[in-house]
Amino acid sequence: MLFSCGIHPLYLDKNNKINLKFLKKLAQENDVIALGETGLDYYYQKKNKKEQKYVFRKHIQTSIKLNKPLIVHTRESIDDTLSILKETESKTCKGIIHSFTGNISSAKKILDMGFYISFSGIITFKNADEIRKTAKYIPLDRLLIETDSPYLTPVPKRGKENQPSYLKYIADYIVKLRKINMEYFTEITQKNFYKLFQLKDKK
Repeated sequence: MLFSCGIHPLYLDKNNKINLKFLKKLAQENDVIALGETGLDYYYQKKNKKEQKYVFRKHIQTSIKLNKPLIVHTRESIDDTLSILKETESKTCKGIIHSFTGNISSAKKILDMGFYISFSGIITFKNADEIRKTAKYIPLDRLLIETDSPYLTPVPKRGKENQPSYLKYIADYIVKLRKINMEYFTEITQKNFYKLFQLKDKK
């Protein structure tokens, strides 16, 4: 079993410095393959932006030191997210922006940094035209998909608790959107996963 570890921006508290020390220790374990979720969330929390940025930078520093990729959360904070990633030279560790909801302009900057981009069930939602445009733009060798379970349940299972098996609906949607073969899409996203997380393909 493989893990990532991180302090989500929505779960910061007065013990952040203690938590970060524990994080650094935990992240050294061999079965921990990534740092995160980490990042910024200005949708639910705007009063602690300074603390969010501080903790995010600490995750990046640990990621670079351990040579383990970042799993980045960004909500209504893409400009600050990109700025911090750029200033901290995150290219040396790389990572992924998970459940991406940005536009092509933001996606291009993320790709230029060497990051991957992951799409969740949001891409199947009726009002997600901008996200679909972005998904068509992303090079396939930098694209991944996720459930973000138990949240963001894709169509046609909206209203139910999300689960890993619903990943097929996201894959189906992107395959049709990109007009590609499912077998090819499955193969390339699997390769992307192994490459990003520096794992050996078991095939």
